[in-house]
Amino acid sequence: MVTNNPILQMFARSPFQPMQEHIAKAHACAIQLIPFFDAVMAEDWEEAAKVQHTIAVLEGEADTMKKEIRMNLPNSIFLPVPRTDLLELLRMQDKIANRAKDIAGLMLGRKMSLPKQIQPIVAEYVRASLKTSGQALTALNELDELITAGFRGHEVEVVEQMIHDLDDLEHDADEMEREVRSALFEVEKELNPIDAMFLYQVIRWIGDLADKAQQVGSRLQLLLAK
Repeated sequence: MVTNNPILQMFARSPFQPMQEHIAKAHACAIQLIPFFDAVMAEDWEEAAKVQHTIAVLEGEADTMKKEIRMNLPNSIFLPVPRTDLLELLRMQDKIANRAKDIAGLMLGRKMSLPKQIQPIVAEYVRASLKTSGQALTALNELDELITAGFRGHEVEVVEQMIHDLDDLEHDADEMEREVRSALFEVEKELNPIDAMFLYQVIRWIGDLADKAQQVGSRLQLLLAK
């Protein structure tokens, strides 16, 4: 039977293509934090608002895709891996987009400026965290090859190395988070206490992007084990 449902059409071509499309959307959402932080550091709130709108639109699209995948995901007997594992993987992917929206929404809503002294390291930290979601996307894009290889052989080794690299990137982001916290601590006495409190929260949320991406890798590793 021919269907016009785009999600079902994707599942017909590949049991993983909708998952790959979803994480690509989630990463596209998160990567917008780079121009967003550029605008915040320049205190260009008009540009920041435009980028925040783009982030919100992309997060909404990712959320819609998540709901459609949940409704249309075939039963486990038609999938090479357990349906529950794919749903958990989907949930982790979606958190990347959610957290990006949280960061942009809070910073724009409060017009949170960043102290000049910490701007370079914050910009580097944002990029370090986003590398993890990019690596998660790269790993997920290997799922079709894994199926073809029957989850055995060289392709498994390739994906396991990608997941190992993802863990390293998350560790790098963790190290940088500590450096950013230390840099903020050095200047926090010059800030309004409420502003400092919210800056620490934003720093934690940027780290969440890396954590969620690593969790995507962990779920993928569980699929390999099964």
